[in-house]
Amino acid sequence: MASQKQRKKKEPSSPIRWAAVVFCMAVVLSAGLGLTSEVLLSGAGLLFAVCVLLLFILLGILFDIIGVAVTAADPRPLNSMAAHKTPGAREALRLTRNASRVSSVCNDVVGDICGIVSGVTGAVIVSRVRLAFGVETVLVSVGVTALISGLTIGGKALGKTFAIRRGTDVTYWVGRFLYIFRRRKR
Repeated sequence: MASQKQRKKKEPSSPIRWAAVVFCMAVVLSAGLGLTSEVLLSGAGLLFAVCVLLLFILLGILFDIIGVAVTAADPRPLNSMAAHKTPGAREALRLTRNASRVSSVCNDVVGDICGIVSGVTGAVIVSRVRLAFGVETVLVSVGVTALISGLTIGGKALGKTFAIRRGTDVTYWVGRFLYIFRRRKR
């Protein structure tokens, strides 16, 4: 006799519940990344602040690539790999089956938070440049903002092209990472 859980079809969760989960995730990640940025940048020099900025931009680009790749991935090779028990293939399949949620978390939650934290880090860089060089012009702020926007948008454009062309490969490697991470966690 099948248990009640097995007989009951898996119902999709409501959009309101998913929005609440994403909201909570965004608040926690934003607080975590914001706190990390504050700790790293307090008392840091200009060069280190630029390195932190580049780290946040690269993190946003990486998660954008993952979000696009998961939606563009072909599950057939991943099914074959999972049938052959290739490490990470099952995790990659799980990502493709939940592509809309994975994309939402990667592109919207992590990507947007990285963009916001990049902007805050850019403001810190502007203040450090003004202090270091005694410059009191709006051009420093405009220049830093333009560079951050250009690097972020250009990087994401390149990343999206790569993610669409190599979606299955990227998804498999993310699955492989998750497999290693879960294995170590056990």
